[in-house]
Amino acid sequence: MRKFETTVQELKSSVLEEVAVLAWEDRLTTGILDIPEKIIPGPEARMRCCIYKERAVISSRVKMALGGDTGNPGMVEVMEIACDECPVTQITVGPACRGCIATRCVHNCPKEAISIVNHRATIDHSKCILCGKCISVCPYGAIEKNQRPCERGCLPGAIAMGENKKAAIDVNKCVSCGACTYQCPFGAIMDKSHIVDVVQLLRGAGRWGFHVYAVLAPSIAGQFAPATLGQVVTGLKKLGFYDVAEVALGADMTAKAESEELVEKGKLLSSCCPAFVDYVEKNFPDLAQFISHTPSPMVMIGKRIKMSDPQARVVFIGPCVAKKKEYQMGKTMGTIDCALTFEELYPLFASRGIQPETLEETLLDGASGFGRSFAHSGGVAAAVAQGLKEHGVDEKEFKLNAVSCSGLNACKVELLKFAKGIGGVNFLEGMACEGGCVQGPGILIRSPKNQMDVQKHAQEAGERTILEAADGKKPEEKPAPKGKPAGTGKGKK
Repeated sequence: MRKFETTVQELKSSVLEEVAVLAWEDRLTTGILDIPEKIIPGPEARMRCCIYKERAVISSRVKMALGGDTGNPGMVEVMEIACDECPVTQITVGPACRGCIATRCVHNCPKEAISIVNHRATIDHSKCILCGKCISVCPYGAIEKNQRPCERGCLPGAIAMGENKKAAIDVNKCVSCGACTYQCPFGAIMDKSHIVDVVQLLRGAGRWGFHVYAVLAPSIAGQFAPATLGQVVTGLKKLGFYDVAEVALGADMTAKAESEELVEKGKLLSSCCPAFVDYVEKNFPDLAQFISHTPSPMVMIGKRIKMSDPQARVVFIGPCVAKKKEYQMGKTMGTIDCALTFEELYPLFASRGIQPETLEETLLDGASGFGRSFAHSGGVAAAVAQGLKEHGVDEKEFKLNAVSCSGLNACKVELLKFAKGIGGVNFLEGMACEGGCVQGPGILIRSPKNQMDVQKHAQEAGERTILEAADGKKPEEKPAPKGKPAGTGKGKK
């Protein structure tokens, strides 16, 4: 049994596994009502006030596992029954307050919400607007802002306290970055799942004569340890997938096309991260014209597969909630038929009793190291630079001045500078997650080691170039580095 990093992750996985089992057995309509009692048997409550509330939370999770509220266009939802434990966000005065006579807090408050009572600063919360000016001027650091984790983690400012004091998401501000889904310590926010849709695709493949492909994001490196990537590929085929491909190969195609587009247009914002693209469109609409028209790696690999196999159905598997939104909104141009996270793939394996670490390996080897490096911050810019080099672009003709930013706060700073032309940047790589996709909300293991796993995975590609990978040249056409495997991946063990 997997050791989960948090109980929230364990609960989520348990619910998804139970739902997937019922979907495989075609018993969803008769079995979903039994899931809460199966996961929370009682008689004692383990996490909340009583087993009935715990079961109610599980019922909300079951709904999200089935796709959530179809009337809500957002990809993440607040489960209100689970959101009742956090203190209300407010600014408070701590015991360090000395009641000083300078009273900078009083003089800097724009709403006159602070007064001195019994030689101590007191805040009238009916007037306070949470501007934080008092915090910055207090010489003792006695004033602090107690903020809900979900609000603090939502950098686009899409989460606020609703009328019932529960978290509420403004879909007009939300960019589906998914940060709130792991920032909430009570697991009250969850991304909608398409796990049932994937099961139905796999079940229907033989009946309807189509082939279901899995495309794996490069950040999968190390996520299913101790299982290797090759064992995960074998596990996917045991699930019923016809074949498995690297999204990193789509990244090579993106790098090739994006480097050409950059030379043509002169200035670009990267298009690989859908949360970053959404953030630009909602917060910097004047810069939307600079977003690359080159499709994301997910779309690129899906397009290649469907061009080669008209019977293909493609399922993206990665660390990203925003990719599910990209698919849901139809931005994939019909190249992707469903999207899952690594968090969802694990219970999908468990629902069929598949333990990847016990399986033989199936080789998956087609992308370049640059394509695989898209998984971490700086990888896209490095690949575009390499693409320019492989295209033979002379620096006298076009000189790349790229900057990479990860985390929406860093992206905001760089976008403001880009808008004003500060630094002369002509390619801005933006990723919503700090560190890049290796720290996405849908990963199984959140560790600094993720970066090392991706770098190792990239090195295993050897000397294969971006253009070789993007043009579909097989590794056998170029001698692999000594000690490195060569092969296309399909059907080879």
